[in-house]
Amino acid sequence: MLMRVRGSEDDVADQQTKPPALSSGVVPVETAHDDMIHDAQLDYYGKRLATCSSDRTVKVFDVVNGSPSKSASHTLKGHTGPVWQVAWAHPKFGNMLASCSYDGKVFVWKEQTQGAASGEWTKIQEHTLHAASVNSISWAPHELGAILACASSDGKISVLTLKDDGQWSPDTINAHAIGCNAVSWAPATHPGSLILPQQPGTHQPSAFKRLVSAGCDNLVKIWCFREETQSWVEEEKLEGHTDWVRDVAWAPNIGLPRSYIATASQDKTVLIWTKDSPTAPWVKTPLDPSASTTSNVAGKFPDVVWRVSWSLAGNILAVSCGDGKVTLWKENLQGIWECVSDLAS
Repeated sequence: MLMRVRGSEDDVADQQTKPPALSSGVVPVETAHDDMIHDAQLDYYGKRLATCSSDRTVKVFDVVNGSPSKSASHTLKGHTGPVWQVAWAHPKFGNMLASCSYDGKVFVWKEQTQGAASGEWTKIQEHTLHAASVNSISWAPHELGAILACASSDGKISVLTLKDDGQWSPDTINAHAIGCNAVSWAPATHPGSLILPQQPGTHQPSAFKRLVSAGCDNLVKIWCFREETQSWVEEEKLEGHTDWVRDVAWAPNIGLPRSYIATASQDKTVLIWTKDSPTAPWVKTPLDPSASTTSNVAGKFPDVVWRVSWSLAGNILAVSCGDGKVTLWKENLQGIWECVSDLAS
């Protein structure tokens, strides 16, 4: 099975004033998967590429000189259904990779670094609390620890926390009654903390746990962990889509006041939710691809929108549509979101 890897967002940003040449910055990768590829993720350093497929396997490739090396690959087996997503943990926890599948299971894999098995990948955790397909997984910001959120078609979100004794502790959130499609963590930094002066004698606010989920009930929900009750509570409910919300992504933030969330839906729309301050309401802005696509309907993409993903800086949004195109979007100085690049499959 062949897939393509796009060059960095910085390369794309440099080409905003001219249409990009699709042949540049695109690396075809022969993964040797036997069926459809559902996800591909580079690790923190961009040195490893993980892919997953309907062939029920996960593959890990070393990236050499910008291209995945087929000779230095590992195939991870154990799932009994299509594998929907893979997610790398922060390297402070070692080379650790999570995968989720239609079989209702979440596996955590780790590369061994010592002994005869050095370089081999082993399964260190098998999470089987869900009663239906696990559709999405997301690691929390590393400041919070090794914490993995999992969204399932059974309507629940499970949050797995790796304790100091090596055991995994699960929490469960009843999130969306008819199914949860995606989950994403908020940045650990408090909005506005970069520019707000710190009062003498006070401490910097501690990192907090907050995540956002997307459901088959057409809703987007924000959840916050309350330390005093040791429980997850629904903090906000965002209404704007008219069909299943397929994906959600909370933008990285270094401490600026404004927060961004992107949502993709079966209704062929992408909404950007913005919050200008901790006390301000969330305001939605639809992306309008009509100027750059064959779509004749303003605010509508040509097909179902499956995935959204932010750049590391949080200023460029990648949108994956059912028509086989990936488009990149950026907010201009007037606050209008513009398509700055597109890539056809």
